[in-house]
Amino acid sequence: MKRHQRLAGAAAATVLATFGLAACGSDDADEPESSETTPAEETEETEAAPAAEGTPSWAAEPTDGGELISTIEAGDVTVEVYQMGTAPAPKDGNWVDPDTNEPLIAEGDDLVFLNYVVTNNGDPIDLGSSLVDVSARYDDWEYMQGMGGITDSALAEEMGIVTSPIAEIADPTVYTLGTGESYSFGENFHYQADSPITFDVTITPVDENGDLIHDDKIEAEGTGTVA
Repeated sequence: MKRHQRLAGAAAATVLATFGLAACGSDDADEPESSETTPAEETEETEAAPAAEGTPSWAAEPTDGGELISTIEAGDVTVEVYQMGTAPAPKDGNWVDPDTNEPLIAEGDDLVFLNYVVTNNGDPIDLGSSLVDVSARYDDWEYMQGMGGITDSALAEEMGIVTSPIAEIADPTVYTLGTGESYSFGENFHYQADSPITFDVTITPVDENGDLIHDDKIEAEGTGTVA
């Protein structure tokens, strides 16, 4: 997706000129007039290392595009939600209506595809295999289960989303999201035009062994409308 030379000069010529003038002066001068200078290495300012930018080494190449429908701030992490488009379902979904036992998504139903672009604006953060979790739910969704869509990697690629953001599995499962780094992932579910939707974001850091640090968990919520 879902971004940023110092000239050092020395006064050597001035020093040489000053020394030459002093040498040609009166005999009363015990030693040549000198010009006080500071070595170049002492004048250089210490600069902080530039912030890392780009994609983490473990992540798949992020995708971009679409229409921004929500921005969620979860601590120092920003999650931007983009609507990538719609497409008919090529098959039935896995979830069924508990009353009718009919699939919530039937072949041919319209699906909407969303892309989540996650960016760390703060210090590096170590994440587990769930990374930054985003849960989407229409405000009028009547079922207890989530709005899971269908699995079709070719269709996902066509719609411009990455369904699995982890390209290289880590052992232990520690995935560091550096300062300024971003990754993206997407999903699909039943398309409801002009429907308000709520996004719940959960970030649970891990320690060096990949164990979750629940006390440092961050939660945030955002809203938008699927057009």
